[in-house]
Amino acid sequence: MMIMRTLILFCLALFLGSGSLMAQDFEYVGAKKCKMCHNKPATGEQYNKWADSKHAHAMESLSAEEAKDPKCLKCHSTYGSVDESLIATLKLDEGVSCESCHGPGSAYYPASVMKDKEKALAKGMIEPTEAVCKTCHNPESPHFKGFNYKEYVSKIAHPKPAA
Repeated sequence: MMIMRTLILFCLALFLGSGSLMAQDFEYVGAKKCKMCHNKPATGEQYNKWADSKHAHAMESLSAEEAKDPKCLKCHSTYGSVDESLIATLKLDEGVSCESCHGPGSAYYPASVMKDKEKALAKGMIEPTEAVCKTCHNPESPHFKGFNYKEYVSKIAHPKPAA
C-alpha cells in the first residue's frame, strides 16, 4: 500500500511539475472572464452550472482555521493552488474555478482564440483528465472517501450543446 501511495504521489508531482512549466507563460484571470461567453444558453450556460456546483462553493466548506491553511487552500481554491505571480484577476473566494480544470486563461479566453480548439490548447487551455481531478481528489485529503472518475465527471459535465 505504501509503495502504491508513493507511486501515485510521484506521478502527481511529475504531472504538476510538467504542467507548471507550461503555465508560466499564462495568468489566471478568474471565472468572470469565462462567464462573458459561457453563460449563454447557446453555449450551454457552463458558468451557471459551475456557480451552482460544490467546486464553486469549496471555500465555504472550510472552517475559519482551514481557510488559512495552504494544505486546504491548494484544493479548495484555484487561487490557493497557483503561484501568486501568475494571478491576474482571480479571487480566493471563487473556490475551484474554471482554470483549476482548464488551465490559466489569460491567452485563450478571448472568443477569437476559443473558436479554434488547437489555438486555445496552444495558448494554455487544457482538457481535464482523470489525472487533473486527482491532483485534489486523492488520499492526501483528510476527507477522501474514494474517487470514481467516470461517476463524478458526469456530475460536473457542462458540454456545449450541439449546433
